[in-house]
Amino acid sequence: MIKRGSGFQRQFLGYFGAVLFLLALWQYSAWSLNTPLLPTPQAAIKATARLLFEANLRMHLWVSTYRVVLSTLISLLLGLPLGLIMGYERRIDRFLAPLVYIIYPIPKIVFLPLILLFLGLGDGSKIFLITFIVFFQILVTTRDAVRKVPAETVSSLRSLGGNRAQIYRYVLLPASLPDVLTSLRLSMGTAIAVLFFAESFATTEGLGYFIMDSWSRAAPDEMFAGIIMMALLGVSLFIVVDLLETIFCRWQHVKEN
Repeated sequence: MIKRGSGFQRQFLGYFGAVLFLLALWQYSAWSLNTPLLPTPQAAIKATARLLFEANLRMHLWVSTYRVVLSTLISLLLGLPLGLIMGYERRIDRFLAPLVYIIYPIPKIVFLPLILLFLGLGDGSKIFLITFIVFFQILVTTRDAVRKVPAETVSSLRSLGGNRAQIYRYVLLPASLPDVLTSLRLSMGTAIAVLFFAESFATTEGLGYFIMDSWSRAAPDEMFAGIIMMALLGVSLFIVVDLLETIFCRWQHVKEN
Protein backbone atom coordinates (compact mmCIF):
# COMPACT_ATOMS: atom_id res chain seq x y z
CA MET A 1 0.00 0.00 0.00
CA ILE A 2 1.09 3.56 -0.65
CA LYS A 3 1.63 5.72 2.40
CA ARG A 4 -0.63 8.75 2.48
CA GLY A 5 2.05 10.97 4.00
CA SER A 6 4.66 10.09 1.40
CA GLY A 7 2.14 10.76 -1.38
CA PHE A 8 1.35 14.22 -0.03
CA GLN A 9 5.06 14.90 0.42
CA ARG A 10 5.85 14.02 -3.19
CA GLN A 11 2.96 16.16 -4.39
CA PHE A 12 4.15 19.09 -2.29
CA LEU A 13 7.70 18.73 -3.60
CA GLY A 14 6.34 18.64 -7.15
CA TYR A 15 4.43 21.90 -6.67
CA PHE A 16 7.41 23.47 -4.90
CA GLY A 17 9.74 22.53 -7.74
CA ALA A 18 7.33 23.89 -10.34
CA VAL A 19 7.05 27.21 -8.48
CA LEU A 20 10.83 27.52 -8.24
CA PHE A 21 11.19 26.83 -11.96
CA LEU A 22 8.58 29.47 -12.87
CA LEU A 23 10.16 32.02 -10.55
CA ALA A 24 13.60 31.35 -12.02
CA LEU A 25 12.24 31.72 -15.56
CA TRP A 26 10.46 34.92 -14.57
CA GLN A 27 13.62 36.31 -12.97
CA TYR A 28 15.71 35.47 -16.04
CA SER A 29 13.15 37.12 -18.34
CA ALA A 30 13.11 40.27 -16.21
CA TRP A 31 16.92 40.48 -16.27
CA SER A 32 17.10 39.79 -20.00
CA LEU A 33 14.44 42.24 -21.11
CA ASN A 34 15.41 44.87 -18.52
CA THR A 35 12.18 46.85 -18.92
CA PRO A 36 9.92 48.45 -16.32
CA LEU A 37 6.98 46.65 -17.96
CA LEU A 38 8.20 43.33 -16.54
CA PRO A 39 9.03 43.65 -12.83
CA THR A 40 11.11 41.07 -11.01
CA PRO A 41 9.38 38.39 -8.92
CA GLN A 42 10.59 40.14 -5.76
CA ALA A 43 8.93 43.41 -6.76
CA ALA A 44 5.67 41.70 -7.71
CA ILE A 45 5.55 39.62 -4.51
CA LYS A 46 6.34 42.70 -2.42
CA ALA A 47 3.50 44.59 -4.12
CA THR A 48 1.17 41.63 -3.56
CA ALA A 49 1.91 41.56 0.18
CA ARG A 50 1.51 45.32 0.47
CA LEU A 51 -1.81 45.41 -1.38
CA LEU A 52 -3.18 42.44 0.59
CA PHE A 53 -2.43 44.17 3.88
CA GLU A 54 -4.01 47.37 2.58
CA ALA A 55 -7.21 45.32 1.97
CA ASN A 56 -7.50 46.66 -1.60
CA LEU A 57 -6.37 43.51 -3.37
CA ARG A 58 -7.99 41.34 -0.70
CA MET A 59 -11.40 42.78 -1.52
CA HIS A 60 -10.98 42.15 -5.25
CA LEU A 61 -9.81 38.59 -4.54
CA TRP A 62 -12.89 37.91 -2.41
CA VAL A 63 -15.25 39.23 -5.10
CA SER A 64 -13.67 37.10 -7.83
CA THR A 65 -13.61 34.01 -5.61
CA TYR A 66 -17.27 34.48 -4.73
CA ARG A 67 -18.26 34.85 -8.37
CA VAL A 68 -16.38 31.84 -9.72
CA VAL A 69 -17.20 29.48 -6.82
CA LEU A 70 -20.92 30.31 -6.84
CA SER A 71 -21.06 29.96 -10.62
CA THR A 72 -19.35 26.57 -10.48
CA LEU A 73 -21.68 25.30 -7.74
CA ILE A 74 -24.77 26.39 -9.65
CA SER A 75 -23.43 24.75 -12.82
CA LEU A 76 -22.78 21.52 -10.95
CA LEU A 77 -26.18 21.47 -9.23
CA LEU A 78 -27.95 22.01 -12.55
CA GLY A 79 -25.74 20.15 -15.00
CA LEU A 80 -25.09 16.97 -13.00
CA PRO A 81 -28.71 15.82 -12.42
CA LEU A 82 -29.83 16.90 -15.89
CA GLY A 83 -26.91 15.04 -17.45
CA LEU A 84 -27.78 11.90 -15.48
CA ILE A 85 -31.38 12.10 -16.65
CA MET A 86 -30.46 12.73 -20.29
CA GLY A 87 -27.98 9.86 -20.24
CA TYR A 88 -30.46 7.34 -18.83
CA GLU A 89 -33.87 8.51 -20.01
CA ARG A 90 -33.77 8.14 -23.79
CA ARG A 91 -37.08 9.90 -24.39
CA ILE A 92 -35.96 13.00 -22.53
CA ASP A 93 -32.61 12.86 -24.30
CA ARG A 94 -34.25 12.75 -27.73
CA PHE A 95 -36.16 15.91 -26.81
CA LEU A 96 -33.30 17.89 -25.22
CA ALA A 97 -30.23 16.68 -27.14
CA PRO A 98 -30.90 18.73 -30.32
CA LEU A 99 -31.26 21.88 -28.24
CA VAL A 100 -28.04 21.15 -26.33
CA TYR A 101 -26.13 20.32 -29.52
CA ILE A 102 -27.18 23.61 -31.12
CA ILE A 103 -26.30 25.81 -28.13
CA TYR A 104 -23.18 23.99 -26.84
CA PRO A 105 -20.78 24.83 -29.71
CA ILE A 106 -21.70 28.54 -29.69
CA PRO A 107 -19.09 30.67 -27.86
CA LYS A 108 -21.14 31.85 -24.90
CA ILE A 109 -19.02 34.97 -24.52
CA VAL A 110 -20.82 36.48 -27.54
CA PHE A 111 -23.94 36.76 -25.37
CA LEU A 112 -22.18 39.07 -22.91
CA PRO A 113 -23.72 42.31 -24.31
CA LEU A 114 -27.21 40.81 -23.97
CA ILE A 115 -26.45 39.48 -20.49
CA LEU A 116 -25.21 42.90 -19.39
CA LEU A 117 -28.28 44.50 -20.92
CA PHE A 118 -30.73 42.30 -19.01
CA LEU A 119 -28.80 41.63 -15.78
CA GLY A 120 -26.83 44.85 -15.42
CA LEU A 121 -23.19 45.37 -14.46
CA GLY A 122 -23.27 43.70 -11.03
CA ASP A 123 -22.48 40.21 -9.85
CA GLY A 124 -25.51 38.68 -11.55
CA SER A 125 -24.23 39.12 -15.10
CA LYS A 126 -20.76 37.68 -14.29
CA ILE A 127 -22.18 34.72 -12.39
CA PHE A 128 -24.72 33.98 -15.12
CA LEU A 129 -22.09 34.08 -17.87
CA ILE A 130 -19.71 31.68 -16.10
CA THR A 131 -22.61 29.39 -15.16
CA PHE A 132 -23.85 29.44 -18.75
CA ILE A 133 -20.46 28.18 -19.97
CA VAL A 134 -19.56 25.64 -17.27
CA PHE A 135 -23.09 24.20 -17.12
CA PHE A 136 -22.95 22.83 -20.66
CA GLN A 137 -19.51 21.31 -20.11
CA ILE A 138 -20.73 19.41 -17.06
CA LEU A 139 -24.03 18.47 -18.73
CA VAL A 140 -22.47 16.96 -21.84
CA THR A 141 -19.74 15.15 -19.89
CA THR A 142 -22.26 13.63 -17.45
CA ARG A 143 -24.59 12.52 -20.23
CA ASP A 144 -21.77 10.81 -22.12
CA ALA A 145 -20.45 9.18 -18.94
CA VAL A 146 -23.86 7.67 -18.17
CA ARG A 147 -24.08 6.34 -21.72
CA LYS A 148 -20.88 4.35 -21.08
CA VAL A 149 -22.34 2.48 -18.09
CA PRO A 150 -22.85 -1.18 -19.11
CA ALA A 151 -26.48 -2.21 -19.31
CA GLU A 152 -25.63 -5.35 -17.33
CA THR A 153 -24.73 -3.22 -14.32
CA VAL A 154 -28.16 -1.57 -14.30
CA SER A 155 -29.88 -4.92 -14.91
CA SER A 156 -28.06 -6.45 -11.94
CA LEU A 157 -29.44 -3.82 -9.58
CA ARG A 158 -32.91 -4.21 -11.04
CA SER A 159 -32.78 -7.97 -10.51
CA LEU A 160 -32.08 -7.31 -6.84
CA GLY A 161 -35.19 -5.16 -6.56
CA GLY A 162 -33.59 -1.77 -7.07
CA ASN A 163 -35.88 1.05 -8.15
CA ARG A 164 -35.16 3.97 -10.47
CA ALA A 165 -33.94 6.25 -7.68
CA GLN A 166 -31.51 3.59 -6.47
CA ILE A 167 -30.18 3.12 -10.01
CA TYR A 168 -29.34 6.81 -10.13
CA ARG A 169 -27.87 6.79 -6.61
CA TYR A 170 -25.84 3.58 -6.62
CA VAL A 171 -24.96 3.03 -10.29
CA LEU A 172 -25.16 6.08 -12.54
CA LEU A 173 -23.86 8.73 -10.16
CA PRO A 174 -20.75 6.81 -8.97
CA ALA A 175 -19.97 5.66 -12.51
CA SER A 176 -20.14 9.18 -13.96
CA LEU A 177 -18.55 11.06 -11.05
CA PRO A 178 -14.88 10.62 -12.15
CA ASP A 179 -15.67 12.06 -15.59
CA VAL A 180 -17.69 14.87 -14.03
CA LEU A 181 -14.81 15.86 -11.74
CA THR A 182 -12.40 15.74 -14.67
CA SER A 183 -14.73 18.03 -16.60
CA LEU A 184 -15.01 20.30 -13.56
CA ARG A 185 -11.22 20.45 -13.29
CA LEU A 186 -10.92 21.46 -16.94
CA SER A 187 -13.75 23.94 -16.51
CA MET A 188 -11.82 25.82 -13.84
CA GLY A 189 -9.45 27.25 -16.44
CA THR A 190 -12.37 28.31 -18.61
CA ALA A 191 -14.19 29.84 -15.65
CA ILE A 192 -11.14 31.89 -14.59
CA ALA A 193 -10.57 33.10 -18.17
CA VAL A 194 -14.21 34.14 -18.55
CA LEU A 195 -14.11 35.79 -15.13
CA PHE A 196 -11.12 37.92 -16.15
CA PHE A 197 -12.83 38.94 -19.40
CA ALA A 198 -16.11 39.79 -17.67
CA GLU A 199 -14.38 41.80 -14.95
CA SER A 200 -12.05 43.69 -17.27
CA PHE A 201 -14.65 46.28 -18.29
CA ALA A 202 -17.86 47.91 -17.06
CA THR A 203 -17.12 47.07 -13.42
CA THR A 204 -15.17 48.35 -10.44
CA GLU A 205 -14.63 45.08 -8.55
CA GLY A 206 -12.77 41.84 -9.09
CA LEU A 207 -9.27 40.77 -10.02
CA GLY A 208 -9.93 41.36 -13.72
CA TYR A 209 -10.78 44.99 -13.00
CA PHE A 210 -7.77 45.33 -10.68
CA ILE A 211 -5.36 43.99 -13.33
CA MET A 212 -6.67 46.24 -16.11
CA ASP A 213 -6.82 49.25 -13.79
CA SER A 214 -3.19 48.71 -12.77
CA TRP A 215 -2.21 48.38 -16.42
CA SER A 216 -3.98 51.65 -17.30
CA ARG A 217 -2.15 53.40 -14.43
CA ALA A 218 1.22 52.03 -15.65
CA ALA A 219 1.78 50.15 -12.39
CA PRO A 220 3.26 46.83 -13.58
CA ASP A 221 4.15 45.60 -10.10
CA GLU A 222 0.50 45.97 -9.00
CA MET A 223 -0.70 44.44 -12.27
CA PHE A 224 1.46 41.36 -11.66
CA ALA A 225 0.17 41.25 -8.08
CA GLY A 226 -3.32 40.83 -9.53
CA ILE A 227 -2.05 38.19 -11.97
CA ILE A 228 -0.44 36.29 -9.08
CA MET A 229 -3.67 36.30 -7.10
CA MET A 230 -5.73 35.16 -10.10
CA ALA A 231 -3.22 32.36 -10.71
CA LEU A 232 -3.43 31.33 -7.05
CA LEU A 233 -7.22 31.36 -7.27
CA GLY A 234 -7.15 29.02 -10.26
CA VAL A 235 -4.59 26.67 -8.68
CA SER A 236 -6.54 26.59 -5.40
CA LEU A 237 -9.76 25.61 -7.15
CA PHE A 238 -7.88 22.97 -9.14
CA ILE A 239 -6.50 21.48 -5.91
CA VAL A 240 -9.96 21.49 -4.31
CA VAL A 241 -11.32 19.42 -7.21
CA ASP A 242 -8.38 17.03 -6.83
CA LEU A 243 -9.24 16.62 -3.15
CA LEU A 244 -12.89 15.96 -4.00
CA GLU A 245 -11.80 13.28 -6.44
CA THR A 246 -9.61 11.68 -3.76
CA ILE A 247 -12.56 11.62 -1.33
CA PHE A 248 -15.41 10.57 -3.61
CA CYS A 249 -13.53 8.42 -6.15
CA ARG A 250 -11.18 6.45 -3.91
CA TRP A 251 -11.57 3.31 -6.02
CA GLN A 252 -9.75 5.04 -8.90
CA HIS A 253 -6.44 5.30 -7.07
CA VAL A 254 -4.29 2.26 -7.68
CA LYS A 255 -2.46 0.95 -4.65
CA GLU A 256 1.28 0.65 -4.97
CA ASN A 257 3.59 -1.66 -3.10
